[in-house]
Amino acid sequence: MDQYIGKFLDDRYELLERIGTGGMAMVYKAKCHWLNRYVAVKILKEDLAQDEEFCRRFHEESQAIAMLSHPNIVSVYDVSHTPDLDYIVMELIEGITLKQYMQKRGGKLNWKEALHFITQIMKGLSHAHSRGIIHRDIKPHNIMVLRDGSVKVTDFGIARLMSNSQSTMTQEALGSVHYISPEQARGSRIDERSDIYSAGVVLYEMLTGRLPYEGENPVAVAIQHINSIPLSPREIDSSIPEAIEEITMKAMASDTDKRYSSADAMLADLEEFRKNPNISFDYTRDDLLIGEGDEPTQNVKAVPPQVVPVHDRRKEEKLHAALARREEKKRSHRASEEDEDEDEYEESGNRGIWIAAVAVLLVAGMVAIGMFLWNTVFRDMVAAGQTYVVPDLYNYTLEEARQLPAVVENGFTVVEGQYISSETVEKDHIIDQSPAANAVVKAGGQEITVTISVGDSALSMPDLYNKDRRVAETTLSNMGLEVTVIEANSDEITKGNVVSQTPAARESVEKGDTVTIVVSLGRLLKDVQMIPLINMSLDEATRVITEELGLRVGTVVPETSDLAEGQVCYQSIQPYTLVKEETVVDLRVSTGTGIALPPNTTQTSRPSTVPSTEPSASAVPTTSPEPTQQVSRRKDGTVRLPSDRETVTVRVTVDGVQQYNEPVNTQMRIAHFTIEGIGNQEVIVYIDDVETNRYFEDFSS
Repeated sequence: MDQYIGKFLDDRYELLERIGTGGMAMVYKAKCHWLNRYVAVKILKEDLAQDEEFCRRFHEESQAIAMLSHPNIVSVYDVSHTPDLDYIVMELIEGITLKQYMQKRGGKLNWKEALHFITQIMKGLSHAHSRGIIHRDIKPHNIMVLRDGSVKVTDFGIARLMSNSQSTMTQEALGSVHYISPEQARGSRIDERSDIYSAGVVLYEMLTGRLPYEGENPVAVAIQHINSIPLSPREIDSSIPEAIEEITMKAMASDTDKRYSSADAMLADLEEFRKNPNISFDYTRDDLLIGEGDEPTQNVKAVPPQVVPVHDRRKEEKLHAALARREEKKRSHRASEEDEDEDEYEESGNRGIWIAAVAVLLVAGMVAIGMFLWNTVFRDMVAAGQTYVVPDLYNYTLEEARQLPAVVENGFTVVEGQYISSETVEKDHIIDQSPAANAVVKAGGQEITVTISVGDSALSMPDLYNKDRRVAETTLSNMGLEVTVIEANSDEITKGNVVSQTPAARESVEKGDTVTIVVSLGRLLKDVQMIPLINMSLDEATRVITEELGLRVGTVVPETSDLAEGQVCYQSIQPYTLVKEETVVDLRVSTGTGIALPPNTTQTSRPSTVPSTEPSASAVPTTSPEPTQQVSRRKDGTVRLPSDRETVTVRVTVDGVQQYNEPVNTQMRIAHFTIEGIGNQEVIVYIDDVETNRYFEDFSS
């Protein structure tokens, strides 16, 4: 059981379930009871919370996101730092990652979808760059696709201000090595154009269904980013429009000076392409290559890739054919150059010297790269702990995968993920995994989430009990099933999770069948009648709200008032109002520094003398003014009610004369009454004919 689930953070955020785990933090779905909304809470891992460097970077992330406000960037709501816990509160995204979306669509998107997504990504990056923020880790895994088709860039985990000149080829960058820019791979200083390169790789993957570079390990991939040029998208799929291929390759130019200078510049081309898909930007291939002086290893070629996520023999054969044609063109080009220069080489007699020089430069360059990678990356990785290679689980059953020696011996845990249909992978066999096979991870014991084939026709219902509604709907949609959702209260299942399903888990269904899932609305909340809290102490009001009424205390704000210090002088929900349990009540507490206001008064008589306007013979008044009369005034009073009975009778006398006698429900906790008198008079309050309070009230003021 997760130690955090069910806990309240700062008496505000209730952690409901874990929804993700990253290299630095764990992410939970939580409910903010102050604002009555669901949020995502990212908690720094305990083993890293003691590391000052990690804590610094963790709070840099929160500060970076807090500077940003854009519809295509995830919002941050709150940040908390305590000796025991560091966490960030962000908006809860109702969607899936772009990587998951691509896998759902078979690994490849049509160019219109790709244009739709990359435009939004670049708008988010444009805003971040304008605030001096570089993301540094743009990849489909860090881009969320919402139900309405909009996207949000998330996880600024290694973002820093542009003024920071530190090396960037860190362990985090290795985790995203397929998307890093050449300057990140070299450890050079970066700027916003590094994000543009990574966005170009994302666009490349959306258009082609494959990554530009693959390799046996992260170092091999990083070197290809530095030295190689990938197949152009149209060499893989000729139906891709030429203009968007030009945009993609310009964004991925190895030379930063030949890349788009800003996100806005790339957005301008994307907008022109949207208006006219037949436009040509006249970006030649030579414009996108590294300069001759910077590319001693130009002839290093990419390792042939695999199509993601479903293996398709026809696509692989097509890719290999494209690669073969490209290599044949290169050989022909080199042969013609050699024929033209043969006489010159023979005359100079230095051909062997030139070959030796090139070989020396090639070896020296590779050694330099290797030394740099060791000094900046792998030495720290070795010092931090042993690394492990993620085993390849493709085409194993779930049970077989869990028993593989590479899984058991290295402490990996195979987690059952989505079920999707497949024409090529047998039912109940693994079709995809995350992390990917052969990825290098810092330590063993990590989870590997696998996607399992349900075959081509007959489907097996997955077990959806207590799974998040979004996960359940996505899983069923991927299987080609229709989903009907019924909402119902549940005392046991968290709100938003599946209570039951029809058909049951493991039952056979066919594509197009309708599946009904019952989703929890949480426990049934009762109606509660609010009571007066004015004049209570804060402690007493808090106890009444939480323990007796089952509500929640919201914000508590001090306020100038004529009430005594520490007494409640305002409540956000008016007395006698019906509300649901767990409703939040905001309070204001008197500071005791206010100036008392005069009470409301009602005068029973106001004697006056009207002077005569008629002059007398002697001009002397014939009457004397009447003596001043005392005025009757009203005063309000309160009495605390007992809690050992449901109703009581409150009776109040003034100088022995009964003025108030009413039955009162004790749920109100306090009874209010109004009395009237002249001068200073004795007031006695009775509850069920038992004297409760006796005092003197001055009605003259």
